[in-house]
Amino acid sequence: MKKYIAFLRGINISGKNKIRMSDLKLELENAGFTQVSTYLNSGNVTFLSDDNNLRNRIEDMILNRFELRIPVYVVEADVLNDILSNAPEWWGSNSKEKYDNLIFVLSDDTPEQIYEMVGPPSDELEKVQMYKNVIFWTFDRQQYQKCNWWKKTATNEIADRLTIRTANTVKKVCK
Repeated sequence: MKKYIAFLRGINISGKNKIRMSDLKLELENAGFTQVSTYLNSGNVTFLSDDNNLRNRIEDMILNRFELRIPVYVVEADVLNDILSNAPEWWGSNSKEKYDNLIFVLSDDTPEQIYEMVGPPSDELEKVQMYKNVIFWTFDRQQYQKCNWWKKTATNEIADRLTIRTANTVKKVCK
């Protein structure tokens, strides 16, 4: 069996798309996944499986059990560890002035296509770097409202194509 991490997009935010993590864990175990663990209340799950087509299985289970259409990004733990080992030097520094995120592309778009839709990062306020099918993104905490990527990744056209996690969250679930 391989270890996987699933990131559910847009659950338990401002009272919308509510799923209790204990219920999600139970449903994943009932679906045959083992060593299921959740982190925080925002849809971060680790589990073991020897199955394929995990994304569709989890999305279908959420629809059937919770009556919610929730996009899910599933990645093998080894792949995510490779991604993290290739992070740019400026990412994940734990600086109080910076906010580090990892953008996972849910859609069929490539990171390059997402970059084209969003546009370049704001000079000196944010940085982005693509690696495989993710985008490392860091922005200035105090001036976040001036950041191009902060504004545009929240628009419906872009937001539905992504799920975003902080560096700390990604590192924690990858352990």
